[in-house]
Amino acid sequence: MGVRPVASCGTRRGFGLLHPMRPGHRHEEPRGAMTALAPGWRPTCTLLLLLLLLSPSLLGTPNCSFPYNPISSNFRDKFNELSDYLLQDYPVTLAANLQEEQLCGKLWHLVLAQRWMERLKTVAGLKMQKLLEMVNTEIHFVTVCAFQPLPSCLRFVQTNISHLLQDTVAQLEAMKPWITHRNFSQCLELRCQPGTDPSTALPPRSPGAREATELPTPASQSLLLLLLLPLAALLLLPTVWYLLRLRCRPR
Repeated sequence: MGVRPVASCGTRRGFGLLHPMRPGHRHEEPRGAMTALAPGWRPTCTLLLLLLLLSPSLLGTPNCSFPYNPISSNFRDKFNELSDYLLQDYPVTLAANLQEEQLCGKLWHLVLAQRWMERLKTVAGLKMQKLLEMVNTEIHFVTVCAFQPLPSCLRFVQTNISHLLQDTVAQLEAMKPWITHRNFSQCLELRCQPGTDPSTALPPRSPGAREATELPTPASQSLLLLLLLPLAALLLLPTVWYLLRLRCRPR
């Protein structure tokens, strides 16, 4: 019985991967295999990348909304407890010429009140700081929105701390039923009443009150946030691009 000749590895495709590589020899796959294994780009991946580049949130477009109700059910108790310890005639300021805007007006009052709480904590004692922090927690949700620096036309009148607390409670009570899922993006710039002249002093809101143009706290944090949003988008885009390419690469 004769010995059958062994087929050359070059003529049998099934043995191609078993053939040892010779030094200096460059192995080449058949052209058909190269076509089959060439990585493709799915149309859905291109669409995802376009949506990524056009996404307003990554381009720094500010958003201001609350998916859950940030106002607690017992916020009045915290304000009442603070009122019992505060000097009722401690001088603070209230905005006198904020525009009476149906959606934004109450939120603007809370923004100014929250800045006052932060300022008062820096000059209060230990016990008072805890009470102020309890109240500040009830209105701290306004800080998630990137508000613009206060306009130069805004005017303040000096009043008592009791008036500030009463005004803040009134705003919270009015907003609690409908604050959830509202979009306040159009409220990020506080507006003055129409026709307000920045050089014109306003009459006092109450007897004995004086006009005060000092702002409760600087708006540097909001301005810094606005400046950092585009930078964060630039840092995030390459990472998301890389992850999308890994996800869309055929296996």
